[in-house]
Amino acid sequence: MADATKVAEREEQKVTMVDIYIMGKRYKVPEGLTIMTALEYCGYRLIRGCGCRAAFCGACGTVYNFKNDPVLRYALACQKLVEQDMYLTQIPFFPAAKPSYDLEKMEPTGEQLLKIYPELVTCFGCNNCTKSCPQELEVMEFMSAAIRGDLKEVTIKSFDCLMCGLCAARCPQGLVPYNIALLCRRLHGRYLVPRSKHLDERIAEIEAGEFDVEIEELQKMSLEELKRRFDERPILKE
Repeated sequence: MADATKVAEREEQKVTMVDIYIMGKRYKVPEGLTIMTALEYCGYRLIRGCGCRAAFCGACGTVYNFKNDPVLRYALACQKLVEQDMYLTQIPFFPAAKPSYDLEKMEPTGEQLLKIYPELVTCFGCNNCTKSCPQELEVMEFMSAAIRGDLKEVTIKSFDCLMCGLCAARCPQGLVPYNIALLCRRLHGRYLVPRSKHLDERIAEIEAGEFDVEIEELQKMSLEELKRRFDERPILKE
């Protein structure tokens, strides 16, 4: 046992270790770990606030600061690397008010957007939302487009939004940019994007049962066969 401990100590000496603080308790972790991996290295089992681990789901929004530096910073725990004297606080999610609305009873206009989010006009362009975005989206720009009622512009500029909530956490006016952008995308998709003729035709074919035999065949296939079929599928090239 003593020899094993010595080996572990020698291995640890080869790696640069940094001090981090989790809920006020100090831990030593290897340099280069993400916040999420560092938490697990310290023995924490993550069952909330984690998901894809690839900066796509937005579930791991994290607040942190540093020893002798009270300024709060924001990041995705699956992407941000730990740093010396980093203080971490676990927040299960970023709660934000989301009004109820019936998309089928709405109009795709700026007036409709302001009716649901009247506080939108209080945005004064501080750009904190953009600075906090882990996707490096121009959040303030699509908020400005929302104020103008340009639903298409909001849809384009917010398309890669992860809904992580970090922009709302930074807004001094209490605005919720990601929910505002979500409503814009919904209105744009429901009312302003032309209907796809070939999609309507395919839905009609499915409802008529034209693919029932193929679907039943796929359901009976093994996982290996499904993977093979997927890999060999014909792909249209531009």
